[in-house]
Amino acid sequence: MPTALVTGGTAGIGAAFARALAARGYDLVLVARTADRLERGAAQLRAGGRAVEVLVADLADRADVERVAERLRDVSRPVDLLVNNAGFGLHSKLAAPDIAEHDRAIDVMVRALLVLSAAVIPGMRERGHGRIINVASVAGQLPMGEYSAIKAWVTVYSESLAGELAGTGITVTALLPGWVHTEFHERALIRKSSIPDALWLDADDLVAACLRDAERGRAISIPTARYKTLSFFLRHLPRAGVRAIARRINRSRRATLAE
Repeated sequence: MPTALVTGGTAGIGAAFARALAARGYDLVLVARTADRLERGAAQLRAGGRAVEVLVADLADRADVERVAERLRDVSRPVDLLVNNAGFGLHSKLAAPDIAEHDRAIDVMVRALLVLSAAVIPGMRERGHGRIINVASVAGQLPMGEYSAIKAWVTVYSESLAGELAGTGITVTALLPGWVHTEFHERALIRKSSIPDALWLDADDLVAACLRDAERGRAISIPTARYKTLSFFLRHLPRAGVRAIARRINRSRRATLAE
């Protein structure tokens, strides 16, 4: 059976990836910080006949990241598909003197992604096949703070890695979701009612589309025609206009947090 490792695999998009991959016949390695949630998620997948391994790890902790990397390097238990999904929203302003939250975000969503991808690639290269999916965001096309900057990095990194690995049998896909019905927004204190219904996506549909794009070797996966259209305009509008849109969204978010 092929094996997939999913970071942040207990909730939201990560859990949707785990369900979808289990349905496609993958055994799973789930990585998250909370042991009881990992075990609950694993039990549900095992009930469907899949083998599920759990790794309790905080990807802001470099020792924990190395433990996950060691699992990815284990040639006796190869990982065929890596989903770098772990992440969280940020509230700290870029100009704030305290950069602790920024440091943690970079460790989880940049450094861990880089380390884990580098760990899995040699085995994939030797076997001549493998897939890496990195969860970025349409927010990476808007200048709205560190989260956007990080997700822009994830997108460009994924495209760069895809180019570097061309011809090896390994594909790399950056998933650029918009607003998805998960607990991410509650944790980030984003009021869902402030976002138009037409912009909300279902996590299972999003993941199904991404897996199809990954199977086709696409470097970028953007869900639905409406987000593809939005992404097109964000790429082609004058940057002053894009910055104006970002300021308006940020003002709306600040008003939401103040309520």
